[in-house]
Amino acid sequence: MELDFLKPFGEIDFTNKDEVRAFIARVEQSAMQSTEKVDFEHLVKHHFSKDVYARELFIPAGTLIIGKIHKHENFNILSKGEMSVLSVDGLQKVSAPFSVVSSPGVKRMAFAHTDCVWTTVHGTAETDIDKIEEQFIAKTYDDVIEKKENLCLGGQ
Repeated sequence: MELDFLKPFGEIDFTNKDEVRAFIARVEQSAMQSTEKVDFEHLVKHHFSKDVYARELFIPAGTLIIGKIHKHENFNILSKGEMSVLSVDGLQKVSAPFSVVSSPGVKRMAFAHTDCVWTTVHGTAETDIDKIEEQFIAKTYDDVIEKKENLCLGGQ
C-alpha cells in the first residue's frame, strides 16, 4: 500500500491502538498549524429518515481528513472513490463500494486517492445537527460509551 502521505509524521506500529491514537493526534495537531485548511461544511449533506441520520461527505482527491471520536458504534459507507483509512482497527486501502460498522471510540484518518463520498449513519430521531453531535461525538476517549459484557457472578 502506498503510504507516502504518512511519512512526514513518523513511524507507527499499526497494530498498537495507543500508538495509532497518538499518531492521529500528532497529524491532527500538525494540520491545525497548517495554513491550508479545507472547509468541509459546504461538502456535507445531511439526510434524515425515521430514526436515522446520515452524514454524507464529499472528500476531494488528495485530501487528508481526520474525523472525530464516535461514542457509539455506527455504520459507514464509502459509495464513491478509493482511500487509505487509518484507525485503531488498522490501516487499509478501500474502494467503493465499501461498508463497515465502526466500534465505539473509533477516530479515523483517511487520505482520498480519488474523489470520495463517505457516509456515516446514526440511529436517532433527532434532527438538530448540534444535538446529534452532542449525542454521538466524544470530546475525549474517556467519553466513549463501550459495550460492557454482563457477567453472571453465580449466587452473588
